[in-house]
Amino acid sequence: MQRVNFRNCLNLYGREVVLTLLLVVFLCTCGRAQFVGGKNYNFQDFQAKPFYFGLTLGFNSSRYTPFRSEDFLFSDSIVSVKSLSGPGFNLNMIANLKIGKYFDFRFLPGFSFAERRLNYDRARTTSELQESVQSVFVELPFHFRFKSAPYHDKRLFLVAGVKYSFDVASESRTRQAAAGSLVRISPHDFHVEYGAGMQFFFDYFIFSPEFKVSQGIGNTLIFTPNLPQSTVLDKVLSRTFTISFHIEG
Repeated sequence: MQRVNFRNCLNLYGREVVLTLLLVVFLCTCGRAQFVGGKNYNFQDFQAKPFYFGLTLGFNSSRYTPFRSEDFLFSDSIVSVKSLSGPGFNLNMIANLKIGKYFDFRFLPGFSFAERRLNYDRARTTSELQESVQSVFVELPFHFRFKSAPYHDKRLFLVAGVKYSFDVASESRTRQAAAGSLVRISPHDFHVEYGAGMQFFFDYFIFSPEFKVSQGIGNTLIFTPNLPQSTVLDKVLSRTFTISFHIEG
């Protein structure tokens, strides 16, 4: 059984966790405060709408989280496996339904372009083997959003939800093996998502920058006994950090 190194987890995700906690505390503080004298001219127009639509442009950084298998201990050719982040971008539509005064239900179907890499360090050589996976995802995210009270046509929010994604650029299992891939990755993936952002209310639209973390919860590795780079892995999870810019109205 593989042991979890909590120190490594803290090094990998520490900044994201701290940033999220700081924003949660700030949002809760703002939500409980009484904003006396704050003018919300544009906010009142959008507050009267039960739902609205929009578009999202985002930029992401994606990587894998590989978990080593027991066979890794007996491998005499591979000494380590690590993941490198790759850049990408998102394009989504927005359908937003208000639920009461402070909550929204959001559906954001769209496309995501991402690149992720796995590096294998080999014994008795300084060269590395690298598997680069370039993906075009069709995404179906469902989110709930909690918003603070407005102040001068601005307010903060927290968002959390789930997402299903399908890689339309993924090759079939037969073609992946024929192409000489080091590992085979499933085109299906499920994610838990959470993040925070801020709304700015203008005359004709709402502008909302947002940061979000997507953590894969399903094993995307397709185990292949005849691929040594596959047998040294127990599972592979995906992880994505996205900065998005929403325009809604």
